[in-house]
Amino acid sequence: MSDASKVNAAYGAEQIQVLEGLEPVRKRPGMYIGTTGPRGLHHLVYEVVDNSVDEALAGHCTAIEVVLHADGSASVTDNGRGIPTDIHPRTGRSALETVLTVLHAGGKFGAGGYKVSGGLHGVGISVVNALSEWVEVTVHRQGQKHRQRFERGAPIGSLVSEPATDPERTGTQVRFKPDTEIFSLGIVFDYHTLSARLRELAYLNGGVRIQFQDERIDSLEADGSPHEEIYYYEGGIKEYVAYMNAEKDPLHPEIIYVDAEKEGVQVEAAMQWCVDAYSDSILGFANNIRTVDGGTHIEGLKTVLTRTLNAFAKKRGKRKDSDTNLAGENIREGLTAVVSVKVPDPEFEGQTKTKLGNTEVRGIVDTLVGEALGVYLEFNPNVIDLILEKAIQAFNAAEAARRARELVRRKSVLESSTLPGKLADCSSRDPGESEIYIVEGDSAGGSAKQGRDRRFQAILPLRGKILNIEKTDDSKIYKNTEIQALITALGLGIKGEEFDEKNLRYHRIVIMTDADVDGAHIRTLLLTFFYRYQKSLVEGGYIYIACPPLYKVERGKNHAYCYNEADLRIMLEGFGEKANYTIQRFKGLGEMMPKQLWETTMDPGTRTMKRVEIEDAAEADRIFTILMGDKVAPRRAFIEAHSADLDFAQLDI
Repeated sequence: MSDASKVNAAYGAEQIQVLEGLEPVRKRPGMYIGTTGPRGLHHLVYEVVDNSVDEALAGHCTAIEVVLHADGSASVTDNGRGIPTDIHPRTGRSALETVLTVLHAGGKFGAGGYKVSGGLHGVGISVVNALSEWVEVTVHRQGQKHRQRFERGAPIGSLVSEPATDPERTGTQVRFKPDTEIFSLGIVFDYHTLSARLRELAYLNGGVRIQFQDERIDSLEADGSPHEEIYYYEGGIKEYVAYMNAEKDPLHPEIIYVDAEKEGVQVEAAMQWCVDAYSDSILGFANNIRTVDGGTHIEGLKTVLTRTLNAFAKKRGKRKDSDTNLAGENIREGLTAVVSVKVPDPEFEGQTKTKLGNTEVRGIVDTLVGEALGVYLEFNPNVIDLILEKAIQAFNAAEAARRARELVRRKSVLESSTLPGKLADCSSRDPGESEIYIVEGDSAGGSAKQGRDRRFQAILPLRGKILNIEKTDDSKIYKNTEIQALITALGLGIKGEEFDEKNLRYHRIVIMTDADVDGAHIRTLLLTFFYRYQKSLVEGGYIYIACPPLYKVERGKNHAYCYNEADLRIMLEGFGEKANYTIQRFKGLGEMMPKQLWETTMDPGTRTMKRVEIEDAAEADRIFTILMGDKVAPRRAFIEAHSADLDFAQLDI
């Protein structure tokens, strides 16, 4: 028998692997939570919280408590109806055990459950159970207290029930400890990551009180009590917009608010334009899930804004019938908006729910927002006049910028040698393997050019500090030499245009600045440019920050590099007392020899780089406004509030 025949003969029914129960989740966790890294770890908490929020959406829950416990576990408690505990007719087990151990079992499928819900396609709580070392569920329902424990997805014993000490109490508590066999990078929850999502949920569900406690030793208050925050916003997304605009100068004091329902789809939108902003900030949510890639609800909002305000421009005599219509980006300049839709049967593109696909939602948002916005503006003519004046200014600025913008468009990569930034390109034409280092000045640029791998590493030195585009209109942006160099070298489109990855010339854009105050400022200006000019670059994970060493320590013929004060202290302690060594402090990249820069900062085999990620868009927007905007007072208050976090030994004063 030939080898091929042997293989065919051996391949029978017994080779077909059947994964039962929650086995597929443990075997392929990435299919269910995206990743087993930090993002997937925190997703476990979100899934449990989503169940409590679904109870709130159904009108049965007003309070949710999330606790990070000292043993590494987390618990979520609500005052909803409590998971049912009677015997499920199909499984023969309690409903509680069924939803904890069977995929796609829950109140989110079919009639009689939840009208709308978030969560991860209804597999949430069972996935949490499958990926946890242990789960303990306590249910208060109908005067009884029910408890059951699970370990790595399997029930330990049966449901235990007893009379409740408080017969009026209802609700569910789920306490779980993530499994280190699954989350090999660690199971330590990040407080700020969770607090951002919980705050967001409280804004999206006005009237629901979310209490967040951290009982871990490192987080305790001075008196030994747990650190605690409470998120409660009666005004819902109106308060969300107010929070995002707290450090801005509103064009009109009242936030425009829409809350209506059509064909079972609930639409909630809050909008406010600001004087001191030159881009828009629109957050979209569908069933409490942030749709970072937009979708039909965002498209509907943008369409109705453009149509309605152009109609008012003609009606108010601000534009003639023969005039060109104001573009959508002109109308949205300075706009902060939150649009939240609740859809009975949401269609999301992709497992991670980043884009809403329901086509009917576009028209529903258009209709409901259009009706409410039209009525509001009719009764508030001063508001529409202010918005239109800003939009017309934006239109005129865009026209003034057009020639400069076309100049940027006409410049080809072949002309890069004439760019003021002196781009030294790489030989590779594959963006996937190509990376560009943005460095400050010719000195650092010279070391980087000599030390790089010319095959896939490009260098773009910038002269001085680039424009702060947080407080600059488009006409100045396109006239700025260094900004032109960035736009052309990277292959970026025009501000406001849809981001197209195919035009991006490098898939790793690395900011490499000196480890001093000026370097930090330039780094912040560049991050502001990327975040405000083409946010998709940041959201797509294309932006990196290089981590050059601060010190070189030589002892005899040997040398080593230290990247922070702590590394240096540990190294020197390891030498012991009267040891003979010398320390070199690198104040600028230009002080490093090309070989040093390569082996410490640019060699893919040895370097450390930080990828810039935005978990909380609203908070990022607010911080950029504080640090880079016109107002001095909020910036001073921010610096004073965070001065305790600074390591003054590292400040180059």
